[in-house]
Amino acid sequence: MSRPVIGIIGNSHLINDTYPVQASGDMNMEALRTVCDAVPIIIPADTAMIDAADVLTLCDGIVLPGGRPNVHPEEYGEDETEAHGTFDRNRDRLVLPLIRACVEAGLPVLGICRGFQEMNVAFGGTLHPEIRDLPGRDNHRMPPDGSLEDKFAIRHIVTLTEDGVFHRIMGSQTILTNSLHGQGIKTAGARVIVEGHAPDGTPEAIHIADAPGFALGVQWHPEFQAGLDPVSRPLFAAFGEAAGAWAQGRRMPARKVG
Repeated sequence: MSRPVIGIIGNSHLINDTYPVQASGDMNMEALRTVCDAVPIIIPADTAMIDAADVLTLCDGIVLPGGRPNVHPEEYGEDETEAHGTFDRNRDRLVLPLIRACVEAGLPVLGICRGFQEMNVAFGGTLHPEIRDLPGRDNHRMPPDGSLEDKFAIRHIVTLTEDGVFHRIMGSQTILTNSLHGQGIKTAGARVIVEGHAPDGTPEAIHIADAPGFALGVQWHPEFQAGLDPVSRPLFAAFGEAAGAWAQGRRMPARKVG
């Protein structure tokens, strides 16, 4: 049986601050290769090069990875401020309609960090520009110093909804995750079901209600050492199973996984 093809949405990057490229982290590709047993490909985040119909034709699943730029607040009806950080309008234009198209078609989607936030905005949700500025909230940003292991180290617990999609996938209601984000969900979109929260109440895990296929997002970064981590591995395994099912012409709703 051929391996499923999973597209990773690229991030705009400048090599030596000069040469523009579309890039993806090795961690994402390694997680898809080793845990999902899939072929990873980079999807350019630019509608001048590709559109949603192209992606649905090419791919058996889509990963919406993290990225330095944030979703532009115009996409959820708010004004741009300095706190919103930098943006990638080309990625906004491709990904937000792509998410809705994938969910409607049943093509498996996994959102990570920015991708988690994109899934929320795609269905009408809003975002806080900076979680750490909110009363009673913790600083969820990546530690500024240290090794890669330090930056992706476990930071807090996430409590999952009993008997929800994530609880069934993880086999536990309480999991441990890293934390490398500044923004987060303010209001959940119309079909966005929040199934996991950090101790300070920050939403950490979502699924899209009534999606005919796998449509899950997490605020943390499960791609780090995905083959070894007891939380990351079952998440990517479930995603890979759904992508494999799509490749074979089937549909596998996430709520039935595990």
